[in-house]
Amino acid sequence: MPSSKRVFNQPAWVLHHRPFRDTSRILDILSLDHGRLSLVARGARSAKSKLRGYLRPFTPLQLSWVIRSDLGTLTGAEMNGAPITLTGDALLSGYYVNELLLYLLHRHDPQPEIHAAYASTIAGLAGTNDIAATLRRFEIELLRMLGYALNLDHDTQTQADLRPEIQYEYRAEQGPVPVQNREGPMIFTGEELAAVHRQDFSEPAALKNAGRLLRHVIAYHLDGKELKSRKVMREIHRAT
Repeated sequence: MPSSKRVFNQPAWVLHHRPFRDTSRILDILSLDHGRLSLVARGARSAKSKLRGYLRPFTPLQLSWVIRSDLGTLTGAEMNGAPITLTGDALLSGYYVNELLLYLLHRHDPQPEIHAAYASTIAGLAGTNDIAATLRRFEIELLRMLGYALNLDHDTQTQADLRPEIQYEYRAEQGPVPVQNREGPMIFTGEELAAVHRQDFSEPAALKNAGRLLRHVIAYHLDGKELKSRKVMREIHRAT
């Protein structure tokens, strides 16, 4: 049986939590030096628990735990800053970001760059009305950090630079391929792809193009998994 490993005062965020037995919770966390992992927080749901109020998403934490398998046990927790308050679309967007990390990150794979990008994005969602642009920038960076960077500068068939006036079909597993007189959700001009590459989202068209491109590419990497937060956002916007 593997030996136990103890970790102390690790900066972390709760991505998701769920009830476990009578008074405990299982926390899915993103930690600075140990990546994504799951911990049992014993007694965290009891009325007397000091942890009850802040073991939740969007609160910066310092956590300690002991682990000897895939599931560790929380041994200490304290706040590492003020909770970030998200409401409305920003709150749903925060849950969307959390779901992306839960589905796309491997367990126990240290990703300090992703940890930093996550913290910046959650703070950004709380401080801006430009939620869509904040999400698109995070998605682009997340794909890059996971090794799935978008190819937005050259034709994957000939390796030539993209030409502004040429139509391309963006294939998630390959990148842009030149086509002629085609229509479809993944057809872009070279100029449209260049605008996404520049992350020039001040133009509504560029932001819209980035959205449809990233939805397609992320869906490919999710491999059929459906994000609950995205479904809720669609239903809310359909009803309003």
